[in-house]
Amino acid sequence: MPPDFIMSMQKISVAGIYLVAVVLFFSSCNSRNNKEQLEAKVAYYMPELVYGINVDTLEIRQDKVKRNEFLADILLRNGVDYSVIDYIARNTKDTFDVRHIKYGNTYHIFYTTDSVPRALYFVYDITPSSYVLYHLVDSVYAVRGEKEIVTRIATTKGNIQSSLWNALVENKADPNLANELSEIYAWTIDFFGLQKGDSYKAIYETFYVDDNYTGLGRVMAASFNHGSKDLYAFYFEQNGKGDYFDTAGNSLQRTFLKAPLRYSRISSGFSNSRMHPVLKIRRPHHGVDYAAPAGTPVHTVGDGVVVKKGYQKNGGGNYIKIKHNGTYSTTYMHLKGFAKGIKVGQHVNQGDLIGFVGSTGLATGPHLDFRFYRNGRAINPLKVESPPSKPVEENYRAAFDSVVSHYLPLLQSM
Repeated sequence: MPPDFIMSMQKISVAGIYLVAVVLFFSSCNSRNNKEQLEAKVAYYMPELVYGINVDTLEIRQDKVKRNEFLADILLRNGVDYSVIDYIARNTKDTFDVRHIKYGNTYHIFYTTDSVPRALYFVYDITPSSYVLYHLVDSVYAVRGEKEIVTRIATTKGNIQSSLWNALVENKADPNLANELSEIYAWTIDFFGLQKGDSYKAIYETFYVDDNYTGLGRVMAASFNHGSKDLYAFYFEQNGKGDYFDTAGNSLQRTFLKAPLRYSRISSGFSNSRMHPVLKIRRPHHGVDYAAPAGTPVHTVGDGVVVKKGYQKNGGGNYIKIKHNGTYSTTYMHLKGFAKGIKVGQHVNQGDLIGFVGSTGLATGPHLDFRFYRNGRAINPLKVESPPSKPVEENYRAAFDSVVSHYLPLLQSM
């Protein structure tokens, strides 16, 4: 075959390959353009969904349940036949019992846009995130649904002038955060002994539904400056259980709570020679008197077993003694009464209700005489250094350190 012919064929082949490549390239571009146009059209014609209902051709009316208003009142007023209402009340209890509709909760009714509107759907918000949807025409039935809960991270800080609750309100944070922080620091801070000038910082989760705030989530990290000392708390999970730890990986949870009740003030401290307010003589007072209104709940400061329960004739009135382990025990005196079911030999867990503040025995007013014993010897409850619970395990240490290295600078920069 002549060389010139071969070279001309090679040129044609190269040109052909180039032509095919160009065609494929433009074909790809056209395909991509068509796809983009199609996606744009789909997005443009995407129906608006509310509670999963296409509302493009519907009218929505929103309202709240009024006081002493029932489902029948709402639906009859909005043109729904009583037979439909009766069917819903009788046959959808497994989904939601309409007798549990609450005053103030939101509901929506979806109507046709005809000259004579017709109610097609009724939606009642059970909670901010859950609802029940009633189909009112054709096959009448109800379904439960859940809205998406969006978690956002929030921060707050402040100085305490009177109480943690008031400080949070003044800083426009959810005051319920006070309960969360008091639980986290229950073993290390006596929240009824806060001082003016104490301060706090917190990084925590907040929940939103439809951009509306619905509540608090978990506190991820916090610091509390109490008595000029910074106390840090970091949430961390190990072995499937979450707890709060300090920067060194020690649990903030302690063997004993700082106080067994919410008290008004300490009316009498630990002393070896105190003037008794009733007997008018000096004698040892090996406990702390917490003044509080009669009936205030009293809780055990730690796990243990009730070893004594009764009435102490020589002054203590109704009392309970709990043995926590071979070293520690506590006594709670002047009780108005005991918690239901409390008996000698019963095991109690930290924080369990055991009785109520009273003034039985030799007492001038309602208070709790709380006593702490180490190896049978009375010690000042306010000076007990309670040992921490289980620290971060070694095999979780690297993961915990990464949590601290993330949140600690954030807290310090707040």
